[in-house]
Amino acid sequence: MIPRYARPEMVSIWSQETKFRIWFEIEAHACDALAELGVIPKEAAKTIWEKGGAATFDVDRIDEIERETKHDVIAFLTHLAEFVGPDSRFIHQGMTSSDVLDTCFNVQLVRASDLLLADLDALLAALKRRAFEHKDTVTIGRSHGIHAEPTTFGVKLALAYAEFDRCRKRLVAAREEIATCAISGAVGTFANIDPRVEEHVAAALGLQPEPVSTQVIPRDRHAMYFATLGVVASSIERLATEIRHLQRTEVLEVEEYFSPGQKGSSAMPHKRNPVLTENLTGLARMVRAFAIPAMENVALWHERDISHSSVERYIGPDATVTLDFALARLTGVVDKLLVYPERMDKNLNQFKGLVHSQRVLLALTQAGVSREDAYRLVQRNAMKVWEQGADFLTELLSDKDVTTALSEDQIREKFDLGYHTKHVDTIFARVFGAA
Repeated sequence: MIPRYARPEMVSIWSQETKFRIWFEIEAHACDALAELGVIPKEAAKTIWEKGGAATFDVDRIDEIERETKHDVIAFLTHLAEFVGPDSRFIHQGMTSSDVLDTCFNVQLVRASDLLLADLDALLAALKRRAFEHKDTVTIGRSHGIHAEPTTFGVKLALAYAEFDRCRKRLVAAREEIATCAISGAVGTFANIDPRVEEHVAAALGLQPEPVSTQVIPRDRHAMYFATLGVVASSIERLATEIRHLQRTEVLEVEEYFSPGQKGSSAMPHKRNPVLTENLTGLARMVRAFAIPAMENVALWHERDISHSSVERYIGPDATVTLDFALARLTGVVDKLLVYPERMDKNLNQFKGLVHSQRVLLALTQAGVSREDAYRLVQRNAMKVWEQGADFLTELLSDKDVTTALSEDQIREKFDLGYHTKHVDTIFARVFGAA
């Protein structure tokens, strides 16, 4: 992970200290269950909790042991034994390394999910506040980047709210998908460990027992999880791209907050660049990129290989840390976004009524003109606006073929801006609820 794009709370989930503490808890909870089943002495389980629980695991010491053993879990268990003493022989009874590694990884992903869900809640709150603030701020809608018909900036933000609300639901489902535990031993048969141990550890850690594991938790779960993060990242990019386009000098309908003392360019003092949303676009690409190796991890050899291991050491921390940072940054952008209604109005009227062309087209068809002829009549007047800078209403009123079908009042009525915003309340009720 890159510190520039990382926040401490999410980073701490992936620290070596946190990982080893979770490893210890998995082993200690398993010992509790083994003690209840009479496999190991209850006093031994108590000693493991007391001495291991009070221990401060030395990452450097574990690394030192691993340089000799070439095995991270064995290195940890050896170091743990230095604290626990003779009763350490009861630790890891019937378990395999993946029981510890996979269960820990899922605990970390669940904790990361909780932070990401909180991030989404903050973003949704900011989007909702700004959407209602600009519910009736009329702006031009664009298709293919070209003026289409009027909408409101609040509707644009309501769209983003609905999209991130779906993202939140997907992340809740992904969290549930990943919240499983495997303490099933070599090749997942429970030959050397009772399934009740797995059930106990799962309950203690807030997980569900994996219905059937091989020697690893099936990686289709992880593929779905990281794919979900990729979708959230794509939604971040969509909104970031919208803001970037709207900040272009010739558009300038919104703008990222530009703080006192901020500089936009080392060469050009006048620049105010959309650096935050450009950064978000790049970060989204990175989070999305982690979905592919997660999917490739699904196809492991037989009951287990470790081709997934190196991948997950990267993508677990990097995907969640980056997405956490990106969501927080986007929330800040939305919260402080500068909105320029006057500029929206100016852009809306740049082509002198052209945005009302569909209303005229429909009125002509309702007046008895064929759709083909109506389209031709409206388009020939619209092209004068595009090519000559003419006024659309004036051209229509001067076109005898149009005025034969429609009265002047009927034509003028089609230029009512309120017509395009009459269902905004309905849209908002669908997105935010009737209240």
